[in-house]
Amino acid sequence: MPKLTFLGHSGFLVEGSKGRLVIDPFLTGNPLATAKPDDIEVDYIILTHGHGDHLGDTVEIALKNDATVIAPNELAHYCNGKGTKFHPMSIGGAYTFPFGRVKFTIAHHSSSTPDGVYAGQPAGVLINMDQKVLHHAGDTGLFMDMKLIGEMNQIDVSLLPIGDNFTMGINDAVKAAQFLKPELVVPIHYKTFDVIDVEPAEFAEKAHAQGIQVKVMDIGETISY
Repeated sequence: MPKLTFLGHSGFLVEGSKGRLVIDPFLTGNPLATAKPDDIEVDYIILTHGHGDHLGDTVEIALKNDATVIAPNELAHYCNGKGTKFHPMSIGGAYTFPFGRVKFTIAHHSSSTPDGVYAGQPAGVLINMDQKVLHHAGDTGLFMDMKLIGEMNQIDVSLLPIGDNFTMGINDAVKAAQFLKPELVVPIHYKTFDVIDVEPAEFAEKAHAQGIQVKVMDIGETISY
């Protein structure tokens, strides 16, 4: 079984039988993160978009580990310009890596780097590893094609933003979970900043009322899926 460790905000370490990767590693400057960039040992980094709270410590981690950055095209090239190895992708495209298969999906958001460079389309991502499917929605609002994503993929775990203001709020995230139909939902992108200070327990209660299984992960907690 793959293992999933919550790093805070939208960041996760994912460990499978054939590789280790990190998603959106925002550690430095994250008031809730407990891990440091030097703690992260991975082969790959997957980015959903270029905002500083997602791009985070990518370049430092990639250079330290000789890791490959997998990201939407413009963002991948941006990281390569900083010296990292890279694999550019685009929405709807999939590619099989040594650890498993990655496919980028729609996300309704924006994307630019902290220094103002356009970073291409924001994305969600599906990661098929060890015959399990992990879905990271990225930063996004609710959209009807989530229903299609759920119909075409048997999702084991879906990581859904609930913080409102920049992404879906709690009620929209519950509807997203109904569309996606994962075995388990983990809420993300909340409480890091005052403007997204919502209670994950409220999301869990409303999701459970709709028959949706939820795990509110503590920062640093690891689960198998």
